[in-house]
Amino acid sequence: MKRTEQIEIWSRAFGRGVFPHQLAWFLDLPGRGLIMSAQTVAERLPVKPDACVLEVGSGSGYYSVKVAKRIPEGSLTLLDIQEKMLEESAKKLSAEGITNFSTRQADGKSLPFESGVFDALFLVTVLGEIEDRASFLEEAARVLKKDGVLSITEHHPDPDFENAEKLAASLEEHGFVPLQKLGWRWAYTLNASKSGTQ
Repeated sequence: MKRTEQIEIWSRAFGRGVFPHQLAWFLDLPGRGLIMSAQTVAERLPVKPDACVLEVGSGSGYYSVKVAKRIPEGSLTLLDIQEKMLEESAKKLSAEGITNFSTRQADGKSLPFESGVFDALFLVTVLGEIEDRASFLEEAARVLKKDGVLSITEHHPDPDFENAEKLAASLEEHGFVPLQKLGWRWAYTLNASKSGTQ
């Protein structure tokens, strides 16, 4: 790989936008859990053991394993714009003996699923990477069941970080009702519903 390509990849990693698959290993560094552990994200997701869950922007699968283990009778669908990231996620889940998952390559603007099929949709430090937020939120509302939950986690030092108040206002503009904010100012989860109930 040429030096200019390496510089471009590292610039993308620490700038706004999609995190490069070439640095997937960076997403799994042990220190990441000090900011927002996979266990915390999984516990903040209000789901039953038989839930159908969609993870948008699964990346390396850092959060996927813990979430999949919370829904042993359900299913987890991983969606990412980069096929290489999905391959990393699938390897991680398979290595843990998890089989109740599938992968799908797509961006957040158009979710390739039928309407009303997911109990929950979650994403962690991904919303700011989606170019057309309005389209994504419309699609999220479409694929969620009537009482489905949209769970968005944000934390620093992600360059696309958005504060909870601004995010809640954005969700309300698109028909979601914020239900609960968990965590603190710089590392939080905001759960919202189409119906205003869980």
